[in-house]
Amino acid sequence: MSASATGNRALTPIFTRIAAEEAWAPTSLLKRYKKLLETKPASWDPGFRSLWGFFTGSSPRATKLVERIQDLGAQRLADMDATGIARQIVFLTAPGVQVFDAATATSLAREVNDQLNDSIKSHPTRYSALAAIAPQDPKSAVKELQRCVALGFKGVVINSHTQGEYLDDPKYWPIFEACEALGVPLYLHPSTPPPAMIGPFLPRGLDGAIYGFAVETGLHVLRIVVAGVFDRYPKLRLVVGHLGEGLPFWLFRLDFMHEAMVRANRYEGVKPLKKKPSEYLKENVWVTTSGMQWAPAILFSQQVLGVERVLYAMDYPYQFVPEEVKVTDELPISDADKKKLYQTNAERVFSL
Repeated sequence: MSASATGNRALTPIFTRIAAEEAWAPTSLLKRYKKLLETKPASWDPGFRSLWGFFTGSSPRATKLVERIQDLGAQRLADMDATGIARQIVFLTAPGVQVFDAATATSLAREVNDQLNDSIKSHPTRYSALAAIAPQDPKSAVKELQRCVALGFKGVVINSHTQGEYLDDPKYWPIFEACEALGVPLYLHPSTPPPAMIGPFLPRGLDGAIYGFAVETGLHVLRIVVAGVFDRYPKLRLVVGHLGEGLPFWLFRLDFMHEAMVRANRYEGVKPLKKKPSEYLKENVWVTTSGMQWAPAILFSQQVLGVERVLYAMDYPYQFVPEEVKVTDELPISDADKKKLYQTNAERVFSL
């Protein structure tokens, strides 16, 4: 579905809206989430319990979200049409399969990827997909990624930490190596903070999308940068939602403090890098506007990262607010830059 310019060019299509961070979960996975909540002790993964304890509940918001998140048919397509979204890049919702043991997660990843692939075949012009993998078993995760790319998937999603472990641990680097070799991006999507981090967030309800997601995922991105992942894999493409989880605002301070830490040889895990942290964020990382349809923040991110680095996303169905598309449509930027934001940046990053 194309959008059109105004005035004497009203009939001339200028861009196609592609939404680059749109969630899905099959009924079978939601049942497994509910079983975890019923069988695990209360102390097990408080973040998961907070998130999916709510969404498997009976509040009006939870009921509507669970209804939408399972659908890849008439309901979702109608919502897309109503908001002018031509294509969604769909992937498995957080925490994906990353809360299960390695064997279960590996099997589930293949199962959900096959389900998603079948749905996309029914609507090939409306959906593209990112593969779910089980980082718990990096070798199997790489095999599943390779299989999915051969099927036509456009990249891979990892829902941030895996049971408190982060991708900067070298045991996970075969996943980065595979993404670079296959020429596909890795979307680092938020998850709730792990048990070791979540304590101060929960009492005030700050563990989820309001703030905890950004803190946890922003931390994960920086761990990847500081570990030297992009020096090892210079062509690796990382996509991060919610306008980079606050990191664009921190570019100057990240560079200043990282240089000071390296010079002081203060931390064993902080070694010299080939570039400044901000340069990796400008060259290897793309950000989407998911959940952040606020003109000042979008414009700032474009200014400091570059207009080629910012992609549109809605964050469906978690933040399905049709009026927010109007905010993006009315950004005070050129038609050419608006086309990059809505269409061509996503086409380039995801090889659409």
